[in-house]
Amino acid sequence: MSRLTATGAIALATVTVSVVVMLAPETIDVPMRAGFIPARLSGVETDYAAIPTWLTPLSSAFVHAGVLHLFSNLLILLFTGWQCERAVGARGIAILYLVGAYAAAFAQWLPEPMAITPMVGASGAASAVFGAYSLLFARSRAIALGPIPALAIQALWLAAAWAGVNLLAAYALRLEGIAIAAAAHIGGFVAGLVLARPLLKWRWRRT
Repeated sequence: MSRLTATGAIALATVTVSVVVMLAPETIDVPMRAGFIPARLSGVETDYAAIPTWLTPLSSAFVHAGVLHLFSNLLILLFTGWQCERAVGARGIAILYLVGAYAAAFAQWLPEPMAITPMVGASGAASAVFGAYSLLFARSRAIALGPIPALAIQALWLAAAWAGVNLLAAYALRLEGIAIAAAAHIGGFVAGLVLARPLLKWRWRRT
């Protein structure tokens, strides 16, 4: 029997919590209670304080708006997470996911610190795993530009591409009345780029 990977454990926990939330009565309003609300981080008092503000960047990653939302995030997490875990190890994936969730929340807070709409979903944390995967397993490599090393150029290109895709998607979807947390996706992805190489080195120094 194969051992449950850290990626698999995160996915299983996400599915379990998300399904329970989807089945919960609407009167509980879980997204408002467990989601990340930028205004709360800015010190605004709300009636939805079931979970401490500092914990909501993480709790929000386990709450989803629907089956499609959950499935799309799991697809990214599982596809890139299993590959990344082979490189950075179980602890590395856990760190990526945790830091990614908080980086995503901070990035979402920056442009709209007084927003009261809750952010839910694992996309920010999953974007961190995807960012690390993109840097570690890129097929093409950038070249150094003067004093800027090739790895930094590669990371900058990846970050720019991801930001462009998400900003365009956010604009297009907004025309259809659909909002996505583009800033959170970008923040999580950048966190993954920053952590990828240090976590790789840390993992193999310990073995």
